[in-house]
Amino acid sequence: MVASVRTVAFAGIEALAIDVQVALSGGLPSFTIVGLPDKAVAESKERVRSALTAIGLGLPPKRITINLAPADVLKEGSHFDLPIALGVLAAMDVVGRDELDGYVVLGELGLDGSIAAVSGVLAAAVGAKAAGRGLICPAAQGGEAAWTGGQGVLAPRSLLELINHFKGTALLGQPTPTPPKESPSLPDLKDIKGQETAKRALEITAAGGHNLLMIGPPGAGKSMLAQRLPGLLPLLSPREALELSLIHSVAGQLADGAVLGRRPFRDPHHSASHAAMVGGGVRAKPGEISLAHRGVLFLDELPEFPRATLEALRQPLETGRAVVARANAHVTYPARIQLIAAMNPCKCGYLGSPALACSKAPGCGEDYQGRISGPLLDRIDLHVDVPAVDPLDLSAPAATEDSATVAKRVAAARAIQTARYGASVACNAEADGELLKKVAAPDADGRALLTQAAEKMHLTARGYHRALRVGRTIADLEGADAVKRLHIAEALSYRRLAPIRGIR
Repeated sequence: MVASVRTVAFAGIEALAIDVQVALSGGLPSFTIVGLPDKAVAESKERVRSALTAIGLGLPPKRITINLAPADVLKEGSHFDLPIALGVLAAMDVVGRDELDGYVVLGELGLDGSIAAVSGVLAAAVGAKAAGRGLICPAAQGGEAAWTGGQGVLAPRSLLELINHFKGTALLGQPTPTPPKESPSLPDLKDIKGQETAKRALEITAAGGHNLLMIGPPGAGKSMLAQRLPGLLPLLSPREALELSLIHSVAGQLADGAVLGRRPFRDPHHSASHAAMVGGGVRAKPGEISLAHRGVLFLDELPEFPRATLEALRQPLETGRAVVARANAHVTYPARIQLIAAMNPCKCGYLGSPALACSKAPGCGEDYQGRISGPLLDRIDLHVDVPAVDPLDLSAPAATEDSATVAKRVAAARAIQTARYGASVACNAEADGELLKKVAAPDADGRALLTQAAEKMHLTARGYHRALRVGRTIADLEGADAVKRLHIAEALSYRRLAPIRGIR
């Protein structure tokens, strides 16, 4: 007797169809799983055996063979428990085989027959809908699966509930989408006193989706500025929210089955490993770069990150994709991020201060800043100095312009970009090639200034085009149709020429 149940394996955020084939045959009693299972899948037989015993069923005294097809795809994770159990029950004629044909199944079994949450339910639901099938998933994630509006979602709390549903004795209801959680109030820009240049750079960053580097001594407010960027950014579009939620679902970080409604802000410590940042590990999970997709990746103390980790940022910053290549896996995750970086000008942080600088100045500043490669710096659109706050600014009244006011200007600039690009490009930072040439071509005076600056500042082709993008964003903030000389001049003011000597 052979029964078959459909489940999935994950390659990035894509759900690959897996056929769980269960055969009962004569011979000595045994329970064998084949088809390239990992340790968690191989241990499923013990959880299935115990779960069936807990609901009053026992495995038949036969040779049980589980084949996970296609056999050359690595099967990872505990979500294979439930499809294996249902396949065994179908082979035993406890549940109808035809009833299972219309579903994709995933879930982890407890020893008492309960069904625990697993990673990747949203991605599986998207794949099931595309294949015209329903989905069976843990009860805790029914609201997550319901967001896709697929053929039908069953979300049982236990294996016994599911059996009763198929027997018609206690039907399961359809779960409803879990609403996004309300985010706590975000830090407000009016809390920061002084730093008007940095605030202006932050507004441009938000309006055009650009990358930003802030350099300044300890206590100048670099981290505070970065934490206020999410409050300036527009809300996620439905397409962006689904794409971001898929990544977090595969990573097992989608809490309580609620999709994400706000752009992420990820701030990993500089001790984070290369795999934690870029993605990888045994199961090639997404890293911080991908978890920050369509949001902000904040790297504080930038030179303290390992050199290899920083260099791994170069490709995602250009392509918007993080590629994880391993011997047993080669997957790609979306990684369209805004990189916000902060650093001190030197190791002690007080380069240029006669009273506080260490005895190694100024050479220590060049050595410290030299840890950041030129190609990575070239991919950062705006470089801004954040000097120590003047005591007069600290004693002054709070700023009158809050995040909501700046966010309105950012939203107006983003609306101009949406009308300009449509759905193909999200913001100015993503415009490239002929499109950039068309929308960001400056007037005659602006072109002359940019050409002259490119020669004197030794701008690379990448730096030249990034200055054009920033100029286009500055023009959008003003509501100007054309990029003018003044816009180009301000954009060029954010390009760094050489290591900073001191900014106090």
